[in-house]
Amino acid sequence: MSVELNHTIVHSRDNRESAEFLADILGLEVGDAWGPFIPVSTSNGVTLDFASIPAESITMQHYAFLISDEEFDAAFQRIREQGITYYADPHGKQPGEINHHYGGRGLYFMDPAGHGMEIITRPYGNEE
Repeated sequence: MSVELNHTIVHSRDNRESAEFLADILGLEVGDAWGPFIPVSTSNGVTLDFASIPAESITMQHYAFLISDEEFDAAFQRIREQGITYYADPHGKQPGEINHHYGGRGLYFMDPAGHGMEIITRPYGNEE
């Protein structure tokens, strides 16, 4: 059997708020609660299980999502419509811009719990 990432737990102040936020931006569905978790599954079978924990216990993490050009257009439109601050770089030095790494497009934004989210249309290192 090959090794695949199946799921990961994403700490949040409000698991439903964070799950719905990400699902809305990416055009995904929020699954039914399973115990303390609110799941959001990606098309490659990885589930992000959002769990509520005290805000002071949340350590910022980074999550990058590889999406198609059409999905990028839709997500980017939702980000702008909702007035979400976005950046071309992970350090927040290029607000209101997107990047064009490896011939694609990408941007960074924060989720409600303070995690760094990234959407890209080409994997890093892909010189096609």
